Amino acid sequence: MARTLTVAAVQAAPVPIGAAMDPFAAAVREQRDAGADLVVYPELHLFGTETWPVEESEERLRAASVPLDGPFVGDLCAIARDAGVWLVPGSVCERGEHGELYNTALAIAPDGTLTASYRKIFPWRPFEPYDPGDRFVTYSLGAGRVGLSICYDAWFPEVTRHLAWMGAEVVVNIVKTTTPDRAQEQIGRAHV
Repeated sequence: MARTLTVAAVQAAPVPIGAAMDPFAAAVREQRDAGADLVVYPELHLFGTETWPVEESEERLRAASVPLDGPFVGDLCAIARDAGVWLVPGSVCERGEHGELYNTALAIAPDGTLTASYRKIFPWRPFEPYDPGDRFVTYSLGAGRVGLSICYDAWFPEVTRHLAWMGAEVVVNIVKTTTPDRAQEQIGRAHV
């Protein structure tokens, strides 16, 4: 049976921590209006620290971290509901029950329900201050089963393999590419 899922994989610069959510909500609606069923943003899209000195990033991320049952995630759920789309708003800095700091991807249903959350298992050491997650996550969105993965997790084939074993037909790997290795990822022009 043929199934169709229109995905908008948005490439956008990170939004500074604490920025107003209205522009983000408008951007999600814009993707819906263009026909997207699933709107996906980059890793830590709403937790940008690029304008701060690197030494301050961890402290500021910890101060900005949120619980998954708090108002920030509630606002993201309302944005998905108002737009009527599946939403992966990038990942958030999740405050763990015992003070941990997780890089957590969210999957929100068109009715505004937080359907899945995945804590990055392989933080990029030594540059990322996050505690590692401890489980793989998949969820169903009607058109099929989706697995969640974050950036450096993709370097370990076991992650994608395990998600496939769990039934994932698609793996959404969100990535933030403002890191120090960015120059390696860009294609240069060859001079002959």
